[in-house]
Amino acid sequence: MMAAQRQTAAAEAKLCRPKGGAMQIDQDKLNAFMGKMLGDLGAALNAPLIRLGDSLGLYKAMAAEGPATSSELAQRTGTTERYVREWLAAQAASGYVEYDAATERFTLPPEQAAVFADEESPVFLAGVGDVIAAMVYGGPKVGEAFRTGHGVGWDAQNPCLFCGTARFFRTTYKHHLVQEWLPALDGVAAKLARGGSLADIGCGHGVSTILMAQAHPNARCFGFDYHEPSITAARQSIAGTDLAGRVTFETCSAKEIPAGTYDLVAFFDCLHDMGDPVGALRHVRSTMAPDGTCMIVEPFANDRLEDNLNPVGRIYYAASTLICTPASLSQEVGLALGAQAGEARMRRVAEEAGFTRFRRVAETPFNLVYEARP
Repeated sequence: MMAAQRQTAAAEAKLCRPKGGAMQIDQDKLNAFMGKMLGDLGAALNAPLIRLGDSLGLYKAMAAEGPATSSELAQRTGTTERYVREWLAAQAASGYVEYDAATERFTLPPEQAAVFADEESPVFLAGVGDVIAAMVYGGPKVGEAFRTGHGVGWDAQNPCLFCGTARFFRTTYKHHLVQEWLPALDGVAAKLARGGSLADIGCGHGVSTILMAQAHPNARCFGFDYHEPSITAARQSIAGTDLAGRVTFETCSAKEIPAGTYDLVAFFDCLHDMGDPVGALRHVRSTMAPDGTCMIVEPFANDRLEDNLNPVGRIYYAASTLICTPASLSQEVGLALGAQAGEARMRRVAEEAGFTRFRRVAETPFNLVYEARP
Protein backbone atom coordinates (compact mmCIF):
# COMPACT_ATOMS: atom_id res chain seq x y z
CA MET A 1 0.00 0.00 0.00
CA MET A 2 1.33 3.40 -0.96
CA ALA A 3 2.08 5.89 1.82
CA ALA A 4 -0.77 8.22 0.82
CA GLN A 5 -3.27 5.35 0.84
CA ARG A 6 -2.04 4.24 4.27
CA GLN A 7 -2.51 7.77 5.60
CA THR A 8 -6.05 7.99 4.17
CA ALA A 9 -7.03 4.63 5.66
CA ALA A 10 -5.66 5.68 9.03
CA ALA A 11 -7.59 8.94 8.92
CA GLU A 12 -10.82 7.18 8.02
CA ALA A 13 -10.36 4.71 10.84
CA LYS A 14 -9.76 7.58 13.26
CA LEU A 15 -13.04 9.23 12.22
CA CYS A 16 -14.86 6.03 13.12
CA ARG A 17 -13.53 6.00 16.68
CA PRO A 18 -14.57 8.23 19.55
CA LYS A 19 -11.79 10.07 21.36
CA GLY A 20 -9.96 7.92 23.82
CA GLY A 21 -11.41 4.66 22.53
CA ALA A 22 -10.81 2.04 19.89
CA MET A 23 -14.43 1.08 19.25
CA GLN A 24 -15.69 1.62 15.73
CA ILE A 25 -19.12 3.00 14.85
CA ASP A 26 -21.93 0.44 15.07
CA GLN A 27 -23.25 0.44 11.51
CA ASP A 28 -26.68 -0.86 12.52
CA LYS A 29 -27.09 1.91 15.09
CA LEU A 30 -25.92 4.47 12.55
CA ASN A 31 -28.41 3.21 9.98
CA ALA A 32 -31.22 3.27 12.54
CA PHE A 33 -30.33 6.83 13.55
CA MET A 34 -30.21 7.93 9.92
CA GLY A 35 -33.68 6.47 9.48
CA LYS A 36 -34.87 8.50 12.46
CA MET A 37 -33.24 11.62 11.04
CA LEU A 38 -34.97 11.12 7.68
CA GLY A 39 -38.29 10.92 9.49
CA ASP A 40 -37.50 14.05 11.49
CA LEU A 41 -36.38 15.95 8.41
CA GLY A 42 -39.56 15.00 6.59
CA ALA A 43 -41.66 16.20 9.54
CA ALA A 44 -39.73 19.47 9.80
CA LEU A 45 -39.94 20.22 6.09
CA ASN A 46 -43.66 19.45 5.99
CA ALA A 47 -44.53 21.65 8.99
CA PRO A 48 -44.91 24.73 6.74
CA LEU A 49 -47.23 22.69 4.51
CA ILE A 50 -49.48 21.96 7.48
CA ARG A 51 -49.68 25.69 8.07
CA LEU A 52 -50.54 26.26 4.38
CA GLY A 53 -53.23 23.59 4.44
CA ASP A 54 -54.73 25.19 7.51
CA SER A 55 -54.57 28.81 6.36
CA LEU A 56 -55.78 28.12 2.81
CA GLY A 57 -58.66 25.94 3.96
CA LEU A 58 -57.41 22.88 2.08
CA TYR A 59 -57.96 20.47 4.97
CA LYS A 60 -61.41 21.85 5.75
CA ALA A 61 -62.46 21.58 2.10
CA MET A 62 -61.35 17.95 1.93
CA ALA A 63 -63.15 17.15 5.17
CA ALA A 64 -66.36 18.87 4.08
CA GLU A 65 -66.63 17.71 0.48
CA GLY A 66 -64.81 14.39 0.38
CA PRO A 67 -62.16 12.93 -1.95
CA ALA A 68 -60.80 15.21 -4.65
CA THR A 69 -58.32 15.42 -7.45
CA SER A 70 -55.88 18.28 -7.32
CA SER A 71 -58.03 20.18 -9.83
CA GLU A 72 -61.18 19.65 -7.81
CA LEU A 73 -59.55 20.75 -4.55
CA ALA A 74 -58.08 23.81 -6.23
CA GLN A 75 -61.50 24.73 -7.57
CA ARG A 76 -63.10 24.26 -4.14
CA THR A 77 -60.57 26.51 -2.42
CA GLY A 78 -59.86 29.15 -5.06
CA THR A 79 -56.23 28.09 -5.37
CA THR A 80 -53.94 27.10 -8.24
CA GLU A 81 -54.01 23.45 -9.31
CA ARG A 82 -50.25 23.06 -9.85
CA TYR A 83 -49.48 24.16 -6.31
CA VAL A 84 -52.28 22.05 -4.87
CA ARG A 85 -51.04 19.00 -6.78
CA GLU A 86 -47.60 19.26 -5.20
CA TRP A 87 -49.04 19.94 -1.75
CA LEU A 88 -51.27 16.88 -1.99
CA ALA A 89 -48.34 14.70 -3.05
CA ALA A 90 -46.38 15.83 -0.01
CA GLN A 91 -49.39 15.19 2.23
CA ALA A 92 -49.77 11.69 0.81
CA ALA A 93 -46.07 10.95 1.28
CA SER A 94 -46.43 12.02 4.91
CA GLY A 95 -49.46 9.79 5.45
CA TYR A 96 -51.65 12.80 6.18
CA VAL A 97 -53.95 12.06 3.23
CA GLU A 98 -54.58 8.90 1.22
CA TYR A 99 -54.13 8.60 -2.56
CA ASP A 100 -56.10 6.37 -4.92
CA ALA A 101 -54.06 5.91 -8.10
CA ALA A 102 -57.05 4.54 -10.01
CA THR A 103 -59.11 7.71 -9.59
CA GLU A 104 -56.25 10.13 -8.91
CA ARG A 105 -58.22 11.34 -5.93
CA PHE A 106 -56.93 12.23 -2.47
CA THR A 107 -58.87 11.54 0.73
CA LEU A 108 -58.55 13.07 4.17
CA PRO A 109 -59.52 10.19 6.51
CA PRO A 110 -61.77 11.06 9.47
CA GLU A 111 -58.94 10.53 11.95
CA GLN A 112 -56.71 13.03 10.16
CA ALA A 113 -59.66 15.36 9.69
CA ALA A 114 -60.10 15.46 13.46
CA VAL A 115 -56.51 16.66 13.78
CA PHE A 116 -56.31 19.04 10.81
CA ALA A 117 -59.81 20.25 9.94
CA ASP A 118 -62.15 20.25 12.94
CA GLU A 119 -61.35 23.12 15.31
CA GLU A 120 -63.90 21.78 17.82
CA SER A 121 -62.21 18.37 17.94
CA PRO A 122 -60.42 17.37 21.18
CA VAL A 123 -57.35 16.49 19.10
CA PHE A 124 -57.20 19.50 16.75
CA LEU A 125 -53.54 20.46 16.20
CA ALA A 126 -53.33 22.38 12.92
CA GLY A 127 -53.01 25.65 14.80
CA VAL A 128 -49.53 24.67 15.93
CA GLY A 129 -48.23 25.66 12.49
CA ASP A 130 -48.09 29.30 13.55
CA VAL A 131 -46.14 28.41 16.69
CA ILE A 132 -43.62 26.48 14.62
CA ALA A 133 -43.29 29.41 12.23
CA ALA A 134 -42.70 31.80 15.12
CA MET A 135 -40.00 29.53 16.54
CA VAL A 136 -38.20 29.51 13.19
CA TYR A 137 -38.51 33.28 12.78
CA GLY A 138 -37.31 33.87 16.32
CA GLY A 139 -34.34 31.53 16.06
CA PRO A 140 -31.73 34.20 15.18
CA LYS A 141 -32.73 36.36 18.17
CA VAL A 142 -32.49 33.40 20.51
CA GLY A 143 -29.19 32.38 18.94
CA GLU A 144 -27.77 35.79 19.82
CA ALA A 145 -29.16 35.40 23.35
CA PHE A 146 -27.21 32.14 23.66
CA ARG A 147 -24.05 34.22 23.23
CA THR A 148 -24.99 37.20 25.39
CA GLY A 149 -27.07 35.49 28.07
CA HIS A 150 -29.80 38.09 27.56
CA GLY A 151 -33.44 37.21 27.14
CA VAL A 152 -35.94 37.54 24.31
CA GLY A 153 -39.27 38.87 25.54
CA TRP A 154 -42.60 37.37 24.57
CA ASP A 155 -43.44 40.71 22.96
CA ALA A 156 -40.23 40.51 20.88
CA GLN A 157 -41.25 37.24 19.22
CA ASN A 158 -42.84 36.97 15.79
CA PRO A 159 -46.59 37.79 15.85
CA CYS A 160 -47.38 34.28 14.58
CA LEU A 161 -46.67 33.09 18.12
CA PHE A 162 -49.59 34.89 19.74
CA CYS A 163 -52.48 33.57 17.65
CA GLY A 164 -50.74 30.19 17.28
CA THR A 165 -50.45 29.75 21.05
CA ALA A 166 -54.11 30.68 21.50
CA ARG A 167 -55.24 28.10 18.95
CA PHE A 168 -52.90 25.37 20.21
CA PHE A 169 -54.00 25.59 23.85
CA ARG A 170 -57.66 26.26 22.99
CA THR A 171 -58.11 22.59 22.11
CA THR A 172 -57.19 21.40 25.61
CA TYR A 173 -58.90 24.25 27.43
CA LYS A 174 -62.15 23.81 25.52
CA HIS A 175 -62.42 20.13 26.39
CA HIS A 176 -61.07 20.09 29.95
CA LEU A 177 -61.16 23.48 31.68
CA VAL A 178 -64.86 23.79 32.52
CA GLN A 179 -65.65 20.07 32.41
CA GLU A 180 -62.81 18.80 34.65
CA TRP A 181 -60.37 21.39 35.97
CA LEU A 182 -62.69 23.91 37.64
CA PRO A 183 -64.84 21.21 39.30
CA ALA A 184 -61.65 19.65 40.70
CA LEU A 185 -60.91 22.85 42.67
CA ASP A 186 -62.40 22.96 46.15
CA GLY A 187 -65.65 24.95 46.00
CA VAL A 188 -64.61 27.23 43.13
CA ALA A 189 -67.26 26.26 40.59
CA ALA A 190 -70.01 26.90 43.12
CA LYS A 191 -68.59 30.34 43.99
CA LEU A 192 -68.45 31.33 40.32
CA ALA A 193 -71.99 30.05 39.76
CA ARG A 194 -73.21 32.30 42.58
CA GLY A 195 -71.59 35.37 41.05
CA GLY A 196 -68.01 35.22 42.23
CA SER A 197 -65.06 36.85 40.51
CA LEU A 198 -61.99 35.51 38.75
CA ALA A 199 -58.74 36.88 37.40
CA ASP A 200 -57.02 35.20 34.47
CA ILE A 201 -53.33 36.19 34.58
CA GLY A 202 -51.38 36.11 31.33
CA CYS A 203 -54.65 35.61 29.47
CA GLY A 204 -53.24 36.22 25.98
CA HIS A 205 -56.08 36.28 23.47
CA GLY A 206 -58.54 35.50 26.25
CA VAL A 207 -59.48 31.94 25.28
CA SER A 208 -59.48 30.63 28.85
CA THR A 209 -61.20 33.75 30.24
CA ILE A 210 -64.00 33.49 27.70
CA LEU A 211 -64.56 29.77 28.29
CA MET A 212 -64.92 30.34 32.03
CA ALA A 213 -67.21 33.33 31.51
CA GLN A 214 -69.46 31.42 29.12
CA ALA A 215 -69.81 28.59 31.64
CA HIS A 216 -70.55 30.94 34.56
CA PRO A 217 -72.93 33.71 33.39
CA ASN A 218 -73.16 35.22 36.88
CA ALA A 219 -69.40 35.51 37.41
CA ARG A 220 -67.32 38.65 36.99
CA CYS A 221 -64.30 37.83 34.85
CA PHE A 222 -61.08 39.78 34.34
CA GLY A 223 -58.27 38.93 31.95
CA PHE A 224 -54.83 40.50 32.36
CA ASP A 225 -51.77 40.38 30.12
CA TYR A 226 -48.79 42.67 29.67
CA HIS A 227 -48.89 42.19 25.87
CA GLU A 228 -51.09 44.96 24.47
CA PRO A 229 -51.74 43.36 21.03
CA SER A 230 -53.04 40.22 22.74
CA ILE A 231 -55.37 42.25 24.95
CA THR A 232 -56.61 44.06 21.85
CA ALA A 233 -57.36 40.71 20.21
CA ALA A 234 -59.14 39.50 23.35
CA ARG A 235 -61.33 42.60 23.43
CA GLN A 236 -62.18 42.19 19.76
CA SER A 237 -63.25 38.60 20.32
CA ILE A 238 -66.03 39.64 22.73
CA ALA A 239 -67.05 42.90 21.07
CA GLY A 240 -70.75 42.90 20.30
CA THR A 241 -71.44 39.77 22.37
CA ASP A 242 -73.24 39.34 25.68
CA LEU A 243 -69.83 38.86 27.32
CA ALA A 244 -68.80 42.45 26.69
CA GLY A 245 -70.66 43.71 29.76
CA ARG A 246 -69.14 41.32 32.29
CA VAL A 247 -65.72 40.37 30.93
CA THR A 248 -62.92 42.92 31.18
CA PHE A 249 -59.51 42.68 29.56
CA GLU A 250 -56.72 44.95 30.80
CA THR A 251 -53.05 45.40 29.96
CA CYS A 252 -50.80 44.92 32.98
CA SER A 253 -48.18 42.53 34.32
CA ALA A 254 -48.86 39.92 36.98
CA LYS A 255 -47.33 42.16 39.66
CA GLU A 256 -49.60 45.04 38.67
CA ILE A 257 -52.95 43.28 38.97
CA PRO A 258 -55.28 45.72 40.74
CA ALA A 259 -56.48 44.92 44.22
CA GLY A 260 -59.58 42.77 44.46
CA THR A 261 -61.17 39.90 46.31
CA TYR A 262 -60.97 37.30 43.59
CA ASP A 263 -62.44 33.88 44.33
CA LEU A 264 -60.18 32.42 41.66
CA VAL A 265 -56.87 33.57 40.25
CA ALA A 266 -55.64 31.46 37.34
CA PHE A 267 -52.37 31.12 35.45
CA PHE A 268 -52.73 29.19 32.19
CA ASP A 269 -49.41 27.95 30.79
CA CYS A 270 -47.67 31.20 31.62
CA LEU A 271 -46.23 31.17 35.16
CA HIS A 272 -43.03 29.45 34.02
CA ASP A 273 -42.55 32.21 31.41
CA MET A 274 -42.39 34.91 34.07
CA GLY A 275 -39.09 36.29 35.28
CA ASP A 276 -40.23 36.35 38.90
CA PRO A 277 -42.95 33.72 39.33
CA VAL A 278 -42.57 33.83 43.11
CA GLY A 279 -43.15 37.57 43.15
CA ALA A 280 -46.08 37.24 40.75
CA LEU A 281 -47.76 34.63 42.96
CA ARG A 282 -47.04 36.63 46.10
CA HIS A 283 -48.74 39.70 44.63
CA VAL A 284 -51.82 37.93 43.30
CA ARG A 285 -52.21 36.13 46.63
CA SER A 286 -52.76 39.57 48.16
CA THR A 287 -55.58 40.27 45.68
CA MET A 288 -57.51 37.09 46.49
CA ALA A 289 -60.44 36.64 48.82
CA PRO A 290 -59.46 35.12 52.20
CA ASP A 291 -60.76 31.75 51.05
CA GLY A 292 -59.71 32.26 47.43
CA THR A 293 -58.00 29.72 45.20
CA CYS A 294 -55.11 29.96 42.78
CA MET A 295 -55.17 27.55 39.84
CA ILE A 296 -51.84 27.02 38.09
CA VAL A 297 -51.97 25.22 34.75
CA GLU A 298 -48.54 24.18 33.49
CA PRO A 299 -47.17 22.03 30.64
CA PHE A 300 -47.09 18.35 31.60
CA ALA A 301 -43.71 17.50 33.10
CA ASN A 302 -42.20 14.98 35.47
CA ASP A 303 -39.71 16.16 38.07
CA ARG A 304 -36.67 14.40 36.58
CA LEU A 305 -35.24 15.21 33.17
CA GLU A 306 -34.84 11.52 32.31
CA ASP A 307 -38.58 11.02 32.81
CA ASN A 308 -39.38 13.78 30.29
CA LEU A 309 -37.43 12.25 27.41
CA ASN A 310 -40.58 11.38 25.48
CA PRO A 311 -42.63 12.89 22.63
CA VAL A 312 -44.41 15.46 24.82
CA GLY A 313 -41.18 16.45 26.56
CA ARG A 314 -39.52 16.78 23.18
CA ILE A 315 -42.12 19.33 22.11
CA TYR A 316 -42.01 21.30 25.34
CA TYR A 317 -38.22 21.36 25.68
CA ALA A 318 -38.01 22.77 22.15
CA ALA A 319 -40.59 25.45 22.93
CA SER A 320 -38.87 26.16 26.22
CA THR A 321 -35.51 26.69 24.51
CA LEU A 322 -36.85 29.11 21.91
CA ILE A 323 -39.72 30.82 23.74
CA CYS A 324 -40.21 30.18 27.47
CA THR A 325 -36.68 30.39 28.86
CA PRO A 326 -35.76 33.46 26.75
CA ALA A 327 -38.99 35.16 27.89
CA SER A 328 -38.17 34.66 31.56
CA LEU A 329 -34.56 35.74 31.13
CA SER A 330 -35.74 39.00 29.56
CA GLN A 331 -37.47 40.02 32.82
CA GLU A 332 -36.45 40.91 36.35
CA VAL A 333 -35.06 38.03 38.43
CA GLY A 334 -35.04 35.76 35.37
CA LEU A 335 -35.71 32.56 37.30
CA ALA A 336 -36.15 30.69 34.00
CA LEU A 337 -38.19 27.77 35.26
CA GLY A 338 -38.64 26.51 31.71
CA ALA A 339 -41.63 24.62 30.37
CA GLN A 340 -40.63 21.37 32.08
CA ALA A 341 -40.29 22.55 35.67
CA GLY A 342 -42.30 19.69 37.16
CA GLU A 343 -44.56 19.48 40.19
CA ALA A 344 -41.91 19.60 42.92
CA ARG A 345 -40.39 22.80 41.54
CA MET A 346 -43.80 24.45 41.12
CA ARG A 347 -44.68 23.51 44.70
CA ARG A 348 -41.54 25.26 45.98
CA VAL A 349 -42.42 28.38 43.99
CA ALA A 350 -45.93 28.45 45.49
CA GLU A 351 -44.63 27.89 49.01
CA GLU A 352 -42.03 30.65 48.64
CA ALA A 353 -44.89 32.95 47.60
CA GLY A 354 -46.75 32.19 50.84
CA PHE A 355 -49.20 29.49 49.80
CA THR A 356 -49.50 26.77 52.42
CA ARG A 357 -51.63 24.24 50.56
CA PHE A 358 -50.66 22.87 47.16
CA ARG A 359 -51.93 19.83 45.28
CA ARG A 360 -52.26 18.42 41.80
CA VAL A 361 -55.95 18.27 40.93
CA ALA A 362 -56.00 17.19 37.26
CA GLU A 363 -53.85 16.32 34.29
CA THR A 364 -53.96 15.69 30.55
CA PRO A 365 -51.21 14.50 28.21
CA PHE A 366 -50.32 18.17 27.68
CA ASN A 367 -51.00 19.80 31.05
CA LEU A 368 -50.78 19.52 34.84
CA VAL A 369 -53.28 21.46 36.94
CA TYR A 370 -52.42 22.59 40.48
CA GLU A 371 -54.48 24.16 43.25
CA ALA A 372 -52.68 26.56 45.60
CA ARG A 373 -54.37 28.12 48.64
CA PRO A 374 -53.20 30.48 51.40
